[in-house]
This record gives sequence, structure tokens and C-alpha cells, in this order.
Amino acid sequence: MPKIVSIHSYRGGTGKSNSTANLAATIAKYGKRVAIVDTDIQSPGIHVLFGFNGDQIKTSLNDYLWGRRPISEVYYDVSSTLGEAASAGGKIYLIPCSTRAEDIARVLREGYDIERLSEGLQTLVTELKLDYLLVDTHPGLNEETLLSITISDILVLILRPDMQDYQGTAVTVDVSRKLQVPNLLMLVNKVPTAFDLDELKAKIEKIYDVEVVGVLPHSDEMMVLASSGLFTVKYPNSPLTKVFDGVARRIMQ
Repeated sequence: MPKIVSIHSYRGGTGKSNSTANLAATIAKYGKRVAIVDTDIQSPGIHVLFGFNGDQIKTSLNDYLWGRRPISEVYYDVSSTLGEAASAGGKIYLIPCSTRAEDIARVLREGYDIERLSEGLQTLVTELKLDYLLVDTHPGLNEETLLSITISDILVLILRPDMQDYQGTAVTVDVSRKLQVPNLLMLVNKVPTAFDLDELKAKIEKIYDVEVVGVLPHSDEMMVLASSGLFTVKYPNSPLTKVFDGVARRIMQ
């Protein structure tokens, strides 16, 4: 059965979009058909990891949400970004958001029909014969985020080892449980190298009573790459890539 996986964080700056892109690439490496939908409409950015600049986005999720195009006309096949991993037969499709200032301003001013978004996601799963649909959410808690949470088979919460993240994530965990998300997981990102990763994992699992599926230490290589590509493709033997692989396999269980 296809699965909808929402990737969320309470605050910005956690590496959510980067993690979403690399998880999608890792899942596709196993021969799966994956799509990513960027629902961070107020501050889109995941397209950059797949080599797009704003001018190259001719159609976007905005066009679908505002009734200008069907959902089948706003996705891009970005499987070529998998490199040699594409030999397994996996596919990645990207549904980006518009980066035009006037479109972002319209979203801030008018919002959009969240029921139409839900219908579009279900249509994508069917039309693209997807195994996994990953939803890159807008940080924080709002109506659109709550929709993503309610339709998810799996919710992956990303946080940093930071007191503000801890407190905000506690709120998100509480909301997710009230919405009865079937499978709630956590991924800890940007961990200083001075931390004991196993101790941190145990601490966070104890705080939230939620499975921590991966702990990603700070990486200079990731920072130098600066979202100019997929880390797991460029550095297939990195310890971070191994963590992403473990998270991907947990999602695919």
C-alpha cells in the first residue's frame, strides 16, 4: 500500500527540506516510486536541492491550488538526480511551489483550499503509481500543517538538540497524538560533535516516548554542499548517508 509521509519541524532551520530530499533519494535507491510535495508555500526551497532555480519552475503547486492547472501538470521527474542509484529503477517526482513574490504574497493574503490539497495528494499517488509520497511541510502549527498530519501514515518530526526545539516539539507531539497519527517518528539533526549520540537518542526517546529513528551529527561536508545537490548521492559512504539509509528502511517497514 502507498504511504504518505509528512516531514515536519516546529521551527525553521532544522534541515527539514534537506532531510526530506535525501530521504526521498534513499527510498528511491531501493527501486521505489517516490514523490515530494513542497507545501511550505510561504518559503519554498526544496527545489534547489534538485537543481532548479526559481525561473525554471514553469508550473507549481500554486497553479493546482488556485485551479489554473490539474495536479498532473505540475510535477517534474527529477530521477536523474539519483546518479548511479537510478539503476535500481526508482523514480523521484517533485511538485515545487512558486517562488514568485506575487504568488507568495497571495498565499499570505488569501491562503488556499486545504481540501483541494488533500484531493491533489491522493490523485498524485494514483496517477504516478507511487510507493511513497513525502510532504515537506511549513514549520510550526497551522491549518495546512494539521491537514498534512491528519492524512499521514507516518509523521517524521525533525528537531535539533536545542531548548526551543524541545519545547515546540512537545506541543507538536501532543497535537499529533490527539490527531491519532498511525506512526510517529523523530529525527535529530545538526547535533554538535561533542555530544554522545547514543545518550542523546535515549534522552529524547525518554522525554517524548517516541522512537528516534536517527541522529545526524553536524557535518562540514553538508554545510559546504550548501543545498547544491543531494548529500546521499554525492557522499554515498558518509556516516550521515548511513543514518539516512536507516531512517529510510524504517519508513519502508
